[in-house]
Amino acid sequence: MRNFKPKTNGMINCLVIDDEPAAQTVLTHYLEELPSCHLVGCCPTALKALPYLEAQPKIDLLFLDINLPKLSGMDFYRSLKNPPEVIFTTAYPNFAVEAFEVNALDYLVKPIAFERFLSAVNKFQEKHKDDNQGYIFINSNKTLHRLKSLDILAIEAQGDYVKVITRNAKLLTHSTFSSFLDELPDYFLRCHKSFALNSKKLDRISGNKAIVGPLELPIGLTYKEDFLEKLGA
Repeated sequence: MRNFKPKTNGMINCLVIDDEPAAQTVLTHYLEELPSCHLVGCCPTALKALPYLEAQPKIDLLFLDINLPKLSGMDFYRSLKNPPEVIFTTAYPNFAVEAFEVNALDYLVKPIAFERFLSAVNKFQEKHKDDNQGYIFINSNKTLHRLKSLDILAIEAQGDYVKVITRNAKLLTHSTFSSFLDELPDYFLRCHKSFALNSKKLDRISGNKAIVGPLELPIGLTYKEDFLEKLGA
């Protein structure tokens, strides 16, 4: 078990519970890449994690392996009276239903790619956007960008990538369009098979074009009715 001193400066206090040293190393490295996350500790068993969960400041987010010695991660999580948010990590995909029955944020199957890890953490960020002011992390060109969701004008599907457009930048990140859109606040609306826009930045609609700042985005016929309904138009 590694020992860390918790921080109290508004960062996300994270705890890793995994009996595999390789998995601990991967998650530790990933968390070190995120400036808003602080790794409080790594534990090889659920029982050794109890002191961390009883200490202050509180743990905000668990990365919890399911197949643990003596007590499974699932049983351990169910036993907690006031559990933190949890992202399950496992080599076995057949526990996904159980994971979401306990309202897990996400379920990551090993080996865990950084993009999937980032997507899971962004779900925490979005769920607690009142605390973190609605920021999202975007991995683009080997650089991790921290963007305020409200500053994003639109996103565009480009094959296996998504282009994220702000007034000052265009960032290309590896993700499916639908999964990336799911990470954004509900004021992002799909207007076309390849585009979604920030409705808070929408200036006007002209014909089949949505004007968002300097952007003219197409409104697809199959999306138009639902798009306008969500706008209240």
